[in-house]
Amino acid sequence: MKTNFHLSQKPSAQQGFSRVGIVIGLVALILVAWGLFSRQRASARLEEDTQAQIALPVEVVRPKASGGEVALVLPGSVQANYQAPIYARTAGYLKRWLVDIGTPVKAGQVLAEIEAPDLDEQLHASEAQLANAEANLKIAQVTAERWRDLRSTDSVSQQEADERSATAAASLAATNAARANLQRLRELSGFKNIVAPFDGVITARNTDRGALINSGSSSGAELFRIADTRSLRLYVRVPQTYAASMSDGLQAEVFFPDRPGKSYTAKLDSTSSAIDASSRTLLAQLLVDNANNELLPGSYAEVHFKLGVASAASMLRVPANALLFSGDGLRVATVAGDKVVMKKVTLGRDFGTEIEIASGLTTQDQVIVAPPDSITGNTQVRITQSEDTRQAQQAPQKDAKS
Repeated sequence: MKTNFHLSQKPSAQQGFSRVGIVIGLVALILVAWGLFSRQRASARLEEDTQAQIALPVEVVRPKASGGEVALVLPGSVQANYQAPIYARTAGYLKRWLVDIGTPVKAGQVLAEIEAPDLDEQLHASEAQLANAEANLKIAQVTAERWRDLRSTDSVSQQEADERSATAAASLAATNAARANLQRLRELSGFKNIVAPFDGVITARNTDRGALINSGSSSGAELFRIADTRSLRLYVRVPQTYAASMSDGLQAEVFFPDRPGKSYTAKLDSTSSAIDASSRTLLAQLLVDNANNELLPGSYAEVHFKLGVASAASMLRVPANALLFSGDGLRVATVAGDKVVMKKVTLGRDFGTEIEIASGLTTQDQVIVAPPDSITGNTQVRITQSEDTRQAQQAPQKDAKS
């Protein structure tokens, strides 16, 4: 009985060793698998960290619709409806001036008188020349008539009669020339009185009594300047973006620095119908009523246009620091996936911290804020914060405060 007991214990020990081997093998497999998994995960993390370090971190925002009525504010320059410099047509000395700056005048009113002794002498000499020419003409005509009578009796030759007739014709031409020269000098003598060409106000006087006066605009100085200020012309340069909105009859509200708290109404009269290639603007001319003579020509004006909702429908706004200036024009850097896409844009109004974009962007674009100047298309980036993320972060704070 004792021997049988030892024989039955031996197989049980062998089975125990087998189980221990299996457990050890399983543990070894698990350790190997865990090691492989850990290595793969570490490699993936290393690759992610490497890509994160290579990608440029950026902050993005989405363009906002401008919306509402467009209030376009532009600088303007005021000019008189009519204005003209006045020069002398006769040389001499200024005898006296009758009006000064700010004086209202009527068309034909005498502004100044010129003393022209040289012209007076020429006029007297021309009168004498005309009298001499008329006397010569009279004797030449009488002589020609006598020689025609003598020719009818063959007392003189035909040649002599023709010579007397030609002399009479030459005397007539000389008389007409002397009469025309006298008329010219009389006209010039009439210009000794400088008169206003139209109703207006004297805005400049550049001469004084006794001053030497030269005739013409090339050699002479401007004596007076006259302006019709009952209606003023207001000139505004409108950006090309809003050129299509400048329709006939469009009204604008105008403000002047010297008239604080008061506004005036201006009406669009015409445009240049062409874009200035240097400034990309359209020159618009507006008319302002100035029957009370409150406004002064040459003034600076602030012109406010209201262009309506339709004009603002396609306008978007982005931060001012999102713009990139390059040789190809204005561009905005956007993010598509993890790459940069450069988009050419057209500007609208400048709001200081924000810029209006007339074309080139949509509300779905992710615009990079403050991009580096060296950024280019297809640059790999990673978004650190977006407008949606910022709003989501601010929402719990607002709820907590409320």
